[in-house]
Amino acid sequence: MREILQEIKQVIDNVDVTIISYVDEEGYPISKAMLKPRKVEDLKVFWFSTNTSSNKVKSFRNNSKASIYFFDKSTFKGVSIKGNVEVIDTKSVKESIWQDGDLLYYSKGVEDPDYCVLKFIVDKYRYYSNFKSIDINVKDM
Repeated sequence: MREILQEIKQVIDNVDVTIISYVDEEGYPISKAMLKPRKVEDLKVFWFSTNTSSNKVKSFRNNSKASIYFFDKSTFKGVSIKGNVEVIDTKSVKESIWQDGDLLYYSKGVEDPDYCVLKFIVDKYRYYSNFKSIDINVKDM
């Protein structure tokens, strides 16, 4: 298991884009490209910055179920992760993942009302490599 988790971590660390999916208010799945997570805790919690005004934040406030997907096109490895998202707008959490270049997107800084954090809490993984898929429950990690 340790070797597989190391491969998963390598895929996640080597990508610049994350695909995040959520369920819209009509019940349809929507996928959106985002920048890579700002922080990853033990492959169990992923932290993203985003706009409070976005459709995904509105949807997550109504339905926290989500998935994120990472893929390495050079090795054809992919990591699909199911979980739940919390929308967080407390100053201390926003400060914890703030980066210098964020002023470009949030002109009022950490206290910009259009800046929030998505905390993605992992439930299950599906890892694809060498023409095989492996399912991993986060409780087994």
